[in-house]
Amino acid sequence: MPRPPSDQPTDGELEILHVLWDAGPSSLSSICETLRQRREVATTTVATMLRLMSDKRLVKRTGSGRGATWAAVPSREKTERRIVARLVDRVFDGAADRLVAHLVEGGSLSDRQLAELQSLLKAGSPAKRQKK
Repeated sequence: MPRPPSDQPTDGELEILHVLWDAGPSSLSSICETLRQRREVATTTVATMLRLMSDKRLVKRTGSGRGATWAAVPSREKTERRIVARLVDRVFDGAADRLVAHLVEGGSLSDRQLAELQSLLKAGSPAKRQKK
């Protein structure tokens, strides 16, 4: 039995979303040009990916033909939250503290990032900050 389509972006789709978040609405040729700064991509492949992403409501198309532009539908923040929540559920059994411990103990954070994390933890959740 085939699995249902995922509403999560694939790695390739996420790469296109990053281009659109950084540049704003863009033409197919502009998206391909930006992607080619990192790796070789075929225009037809990117066009197919954009159509599939449109079906998943990850992007929207405005206009038609060569004048068409593509824009990201979900915000970067919303997408990050969904991906991290899925990671926490799948890898850390829903325990976000284990993810944070993994990042801190793994040595992958710079001193600046550790200080930022400590500041966020000290400030508490957005709901707690609003009550003050």
